[in-house]
Amino acid sequence: MVGGLTSEEIARALLTPTSTVQQRIVRAKRALADAEVPFETPVREEFAGRLAGVLGVLYLIFNEGHTASSGEDWMRPELSREALRLARVLAGLLPREPEVHGLIALIELTSARFPARVDRDGEPILLADQDRSRWDRSAIDRGRSALARADALGRGRGAYALQAAIAEQHDLAPSVDATDWAAIVAVYDALVRLTPSPIVEVNRAVAVSMAAGPAAGLAIVDTLADEPRLRMSHLVPSVRGELLRRLGRESEARSEFARAAELTRNPRERAVLLAKAAAGTAAARD
Repeated sequence: MVGGLTSEEIARALLTPTSTVQQRIVRAKRALADAEVPFETPVREEFAGRLAGVLGVLYLIFNEGHTASSGEDWMRPELSREALRLARVLAGLLPREPEVHGLIALIELTSARFPARVDRDGEPILLADQDRSRWDRSAIDRGRSALARADALGRGRGAYALQAAIAEQHDLAPSVDATDWAAIVAVYDALVRLTPSPIVEVNRAVAVSMAAGPAAGLAIVDTLADEPRLRMSHLVPSVRGELLRRLGRESEARSEFARAAELTRNPRERAVLLAKAAAGTAAARD
C-alpha cells in the first residue's frame, strides 16, 4: 500500500478516462473547500512518512508506464515521463533528500532502455534481444549523475537508489552475459535487508540464477511459491518457466509459462508467455 492506496487501486486510477478524472478532481476540490481543509506543510515528525508516500506513488506511476498492468500496450511511456517530471519538481523543492534523487536516477536509468523495448508494431523485445545501441545514452548519463547526487548527500542509499544501482549495471553492460551479475546480486542483498519484499526476492532469484546458475535461482523462487502476495501474480510462474527451461525441464517450463499467461492482464505480455510455451512444445516435437 502506498499513500493509503494499493498498487491495484493506483493502476485502475491510471486507466481511468481523463474526463472522469477531471470530474473527480472538481468534486474533490469542492468537498475540500466546503470542509475548509487547510493546505499546509506537514510538521517535521510527519515529513518522512509523507515524502515516502509521494515517492511511492511516483514509483508506481513510473512502473505502470514501464510495463502496463492491463490494456493493449506493453508500455505507457507517457506515464513514465510524467513520473520523471514530477520527481524533478520534487527534487527542486527538496534538493537535500537523497531518495528523491535516487528515484530520478532509477527512472532515468530504466527508461533509457525504452527505445529498444518494443518493435515497430509495439511488440515486446526482451532484454537479451534488445539493440543496446538504441538505448538513450543521455538518459543514462543523467541517471548516473542523479545517483551521484544522492550519494554525495552522505546518508546512504535507500531503496530507490539501490534499484537505480541495479539499473546502472544493466545499462553499462555490453550484453546480458557480460553483465556483472555478482554485483547485482550484492545490491539485491542490500535491498532485501532494507525493504524485504517477495517481489524483490523473485528479482534477486533471477540475478542469482545468472551469477550462480539456474538451480540456485530456482531454489529461491520455490520458497516463494506459497507467498500470498504473489499467488495471483504471473511473476513467479514466468520466472520458474525460464529457470526450468534453462535446466532442461521442458514440460514443466511449458506448464509454468501457460499458467503465467493465464494470470497476466496485459495482452502483449500474455502473447510473449504463450509464445514461450509454444516454442517449448515445438522443440519437444522436433
